[in-house]
Amino acid sequence: MVLYYAPMRKPSRISPFLLAAFLAAGVLTGLFTGLLAAVTQDLPQIQALEDFEPSAATRILAADGRTLGELYVHRRLPLTLEEMPRELRQAVVAVEDRRFYSHPGVDVIRAGGALLRDIKAGGFVEGASTITQQLARNLFLTPRKTVLRKLREIFLALQIERSYTKDEILRFYLNQIYLGSGAYGVAAAAETYFGKRASELTLGECAVLAGIPKSPARYAPTGDLKEALTRRRVVLSAMVRENFITDAQAAKAAAEPLRPLPRRQPKTLAPYYVEQVRRLLLDKFSENMVYKGGLEVRTTLDMTLQKAAERALQKGLADLDGERAGSSSLSETAQGALVALETATGRVLAWVGGSDYESNPFDRVEQARRQPGSAFKPLVYATAIEGGLTQTDLVWDAPVSYQVEGSREPWRPQNFSHRFEGETTLRRALEVSGNVPAIKLLARVGVDNVITTARKLGVTSNLNPNLSLALGTSEVSLLELTGAYNGLASGGLWPEPYLIEEVRDRSGQVLLKSRPQRLVALTPETAYIVTDMLKGVVEDGTAQRARVLNAPLAGKTGTTDDYRDALFVGYSPRVAAGVWVGLDSHGSLGRGMTGARAALPIWMDFMRTVLTERPAVEFTRPVNVVMQPVDRFTGRAAGPDDPNAVSAAFRTGTQPRNSPPGP
Repeated sequence: MVLYYAPMRKPSRISPFLLAAFLAAGVLTGLFTGLLAAVTQDLPQIQALEDFEPSAATRILAADGRTLGELYVHRRLPLTLEEMPRELRQAVVAVEDRRFYSHPGVDVIRAGGALLRDIKAGGFVEGASTITQQLARNLFLTPRKTVLRKLREIFLALQIERSYTKDEILRFYLNQIYLGSGAYGVAAAAETYFGKRASELTLGECAVLAGIPKSPARYAPTGDLKEALTRRRVVLSAMVRENFITDAQAAKAAAEPLRPLPRRQPKTLAPYYVEQVRRLLLDKFSENMVYKGGLEVRTTLDMTLQKAAERALQKGLADLDGERAGSSSLSETAQGALVALETATGRVLAWVGGSDYESNPFDRVEQARRQPGSAFKPLVYATAIEGGLTQTDLVWDAPVSYQVEGSREPWRPQNFSHRFEGETTLRRALEVSGNVPAIKLLARVGVDNVITTARKLGVTSNLNPNLSLALGTSEVSLLELTGAYNGLASGGLWPEPYLIEEVRDRSGQVLLKSRPQRLVALTPETAYIVTDMLKGVVEDGTAQRARVLNAPLAGKTGTTDDYRDALFVGYSPRVAAGVWVGLDSHGSLGRGMTGARAALPIWMDFMRTVLTERPAVEFTRPVNVVMQPVDRFTGRAAGPDDPNAVSAAFRTGTQPRNSPPGP
């Protein structure tokens, strides 16, 4: 049998050209994959536009709605597109991205031309970023010019265009773009450069703002006006080219005089107060919320009284330094502080922490702790009255000595006058601010009880539990002390001082609303009787010069050793106010610079405005308190012809018995 074997086929050969093509495709695919990975690595997720909120300034408002100041990292006041002038939107589109409403996020025609010019120049000489690309860069990328960053910018821009409408993109851009001088967005720029709302901008002003993004340092109107005007003409010409305006409109706008506001930091009204509000906000909210959240903070500040307080303190300190200096120069000028509270609620109506915030932001209303001197004595007397004593009870004003633990020498306190009045009433002892009677009264009622009274009236500073407490040797803040007097003014219910009425987020939702607290500190009878005694200080005591105000007023002077501190704290039925004057170095103001001489004139100056704005009514007398004419020196009932007679307040049944009670 004959067998045949079929010949074996030779394996076919792969074309070298096909192999090269496969290899090239693989390399290109790898390169593209790697490039895509590099471009998209760590890119942020594009969220729905309605969920994205650019950072915005927090605005702090006075009680009447006036803006006191703003807190921000970037000053930005977001607007809706409808709140922006149509001419401004058109100007930006005309000069920044003429095909904005037709391209998909990247303007290929413009990019191609820019690329050719960059190649010819051998580097980046002309940008071709659309508004969408600029938005992507501003929100998510760095401004550094690299090929990779440009590719990432394009990728993000295409994503943005797929997710948002053109108008939404334009709104974000106009709220986000940096326009120089710390202003981000057109609203902040309109206020910064022209002192007006964006909706009030003229066509010429719109063109100026639209020209700034190309180079804020060069084209901002607070720089070289020639450059700004030249750039404005470029913008107006672009608007004519796009048929947004006519040649006549452009010519009229180009002829508008450009009068930008001088370059300055946005002025903060009541800066010590605003700084305290800032600290309070940071106690309640995160830094991110406070500086970027666009909060609206309505405060308690009364701008009329705030301005009056600032004027009174500035004038008073200048007058005081004039008295201290004479013909010689001063090594240190006097400082001071003033705070005013609404008696019924505790609202802070005015707050001045020093003579000049810019040169010295240290706040002497709340941050400083100083000895109050005799201004602390009313708390001793309030404890005594609460404990059952009357203002006509007697105390022996005579030399006394106390053995002090740890000291060989006894303590022999002296009155300021270095004179003693002998037996006298509590009322008279407070009127003349006797030191020895106050110490004896403190020893009688108990140091711990006086400290308890102080705590109920809002004094939180450390109080040394010794007899010198009666002389105000324990340091407290002016806010604490004025708040304590406010507890007397409000009938024994201590109203906690507060500065913030309400905080809303940028959507208008209430985040915080104050609910004034009034805590029981003293009985209404005690508060009224002590107020009556402090009226005696104004009428017949160390604060007699305040009688010229011709209104129901109560208060107390305070002076510390060597005239280091001078105070006056007092109140009408509606407003309590405290004034401190001294040197930051704790040195002496100079001989004779008492609370009556250094602090009381400032208080009086301020209270003139208070009494005009909030006329004083009479203090409300509790039903079980009667008024009785008494001799201010002896405490005995007085007849109508007694030259020493004064009408004094008593709990019913505690007035002197040898005369019928008053009405």
